[in-house]
Amino acid sequence: MASTETTLKNLVPVVDMEKETNRWKQVYKIVNDPKPDIEHAPRQMVWRKNKSVLWHYPAKEKKYDIPLFFVYSLLNKPYILDIGPGNSVIGGLAELGYDVYLLDWGSPAYEDKGISIETYILDYLERAVKRALRHSRAEEISLIGYCLGGTISAIFTSITNLPIKNLVLATVPIDYSVGIIPEKWLEALNNGTLSVDRLADVYGVIPPEFTYSMFRGLSPIYVSPYVNLVSRAHDDRYVDKWRRMDKWTRDTGSFAGAAFKQMFNDLYRDNKLMKGELVIGGKKVDLKNITCPLFVVSSSNDNLVMEAQSLPIMDLVGSEDKTYNLIEAGHVSLALTGKFAVVADQWLSSRSNKGLQA
Repeated sequence: MASTETTLKNLVPVVDMEKETNRWKQVYKIVNDPKPDIEHAPRQMVWRKNKSVLWHYPAKEKKYDIPLFFVYSLLNKPYILDIGPGNSVIGGLAELGYDVYLLDWGSPAYEDKGISIETYILDYLERAVKRALRHSRAEEISLIGYCLGGTISAIFTSITNLPIKNLVLATVPIDYSVGIIPEKWLEALNNGTLSVDRLADVYGVIPPEFTYSMFRGLSPIYVSPYVNLVSRAHDDRYVDKWRRMDKWTRDTGSFAGAAFKQMFNDLYRDNKLMKGELVIGGKKVDLKNITCPLFVVSSSNDNLVMEAQSLPIMDLVGSEDKTYNLIEAGHVSLALTGKFAVVADQWLSSRSNKGLQA
């Protein structure tokens, strides 16, 4: 009997109740404390249209002729790219000598229900890029698209006559037949038993609570951070990043009804971009029209945009100078840690001065 008791004691770890109580008190405090303020890198507003704002982040010491223009997703707030000192992707690139522009789409209100992805591309993105070119007095500009912003950037680059010097796409969905959307949802969209049109027509603009709940249910990036927090609640640096990420994941914007319809119907349901059937402004979107240098980055631990969604663009574009890089990171951590600034600079640095090409 004594031998059995000894064996059980060896198998079952001894729990330090005081330590565990303190740990959970700390977790509770972190989760319930007021959300942190976001300290942006130095910037100024240079253009506005409706709810959208174009920000300019001047280079600390300008080293490159070609400015960078960031396009983020319509689904989340873009400050994940500029989330705090030491972790800012945009701030990091400005420190490295690039002039940087960021288009913040803003959160549409009910009067914006008719704004489609096509409208965002033609009436917002194209005008913002023109404004950035005038403001910077540059002859060309590099476009950087992240997530759905990458899809939008690829579409835009394939139809515009503006001088896009380089195209960088990070965690970009191109093939919408694969990904986190359950097959049953796609089947329901195809056979008409699930219609996002009815939802968009009822709300006009999709409330942020809906998009947050939808993606929280589909992706572990909204759940796994809480698991990590329990084991790292004592790490002040980790907690600071965690609180910023937690604020960002909850700070979902609203979504214009027409854009919501176009995203689900043209991209998810019909996969028109991949098939070459998407039409924007009367022009058929053919990714072979992209001939500028292309850099595509995927994250190996991405649970939101799978690598298989991004890879097809490498065969669809007409670019001769094209590079693909798989980074050990997650969909959010690639930006949250500032790692993307380093990765982007390694490729862009030799392609961002007049007359220079890798």
